[in-house]
Amino acid sequence: MVLRTIKLGETDRIVTFLTQTRGKVRAVAKGARRPGSRFGARLEPGSHVALQLYEGRELDVVTQAETLDIFRSLRCRYEAFTQAMSMLEAVDHVAQERERNIALYRMLVGALRTLDQNPAPLVVPAFLWKLLSLEGFHPMLDTCAVCGEEAAASELIGFDLQAGGATCVNCTDSGAHRVDPAAFVLLRQILEGGLRAALAAPASPSVSEVQWLSLRAIEYHMERRLRSAALL
Repeated sequence: MVLRTIKLGETDRIVTFLTQTRGKVRAVAKGARRPGSRFGARLEPGSHVALQLYEGRELDVVTQAETLDIFRSLRCRYEAFTQAMSMLEAVDHVAQERERNIALYRMLVGALRTLDQNPAPLVVPAFLWKLLSLEGFHPMLDTCAVCGEEAAASELIGFDLQAGGATCVNCTDSGAHRVDPAAFVLLRQILEGGLRAALAAPASPSVSEVQWLSLRAIEYHMERRLRSAALL
């Protein structure tokens, strides 16, 4: 998967890929910015390619790239394209160079295919929550993240990013972000095997809340802002 590109010299590009077997890889695509280049549009962010590289000391060199899927629908809809960019940016910050992560690769490809075919409101938030879970930041949703006590769904009324999950009535102070119980239902569906049901949820205040929380959570744990989030 092509995550991002930057210009190099007058005609080349440095392309960052998430690969199935070697994690994140950066490589030079020589002549990619020339008119009629054999790479050209094949190496745009969001493209899914079969790749052949010559391994270099610092940067590899792209010797062959064949398109597997360009997710055409994403490129025809501005909203869907910006959503895809947010997923690519998050993965670029999280993935480690040369460290194999097949689960992350498959999750990204699957999320982009879903967004391309079924642009539901929760595709990106679901991806971000699952990304956090994969990276070891699975939120606590059945017990209070502050006091550790089990609580009924109606008693979990807040979300504390620093504590890592839902907070109960007693541990949610006046300045904390309060969460509608319906939003917690959607979060549980996303993270506990009910993803299909969550993606079928129509636009609503609880869906918007899950979207907002997903961005705040990913930015909190990455310790940086998602530049593409401003376009969402």
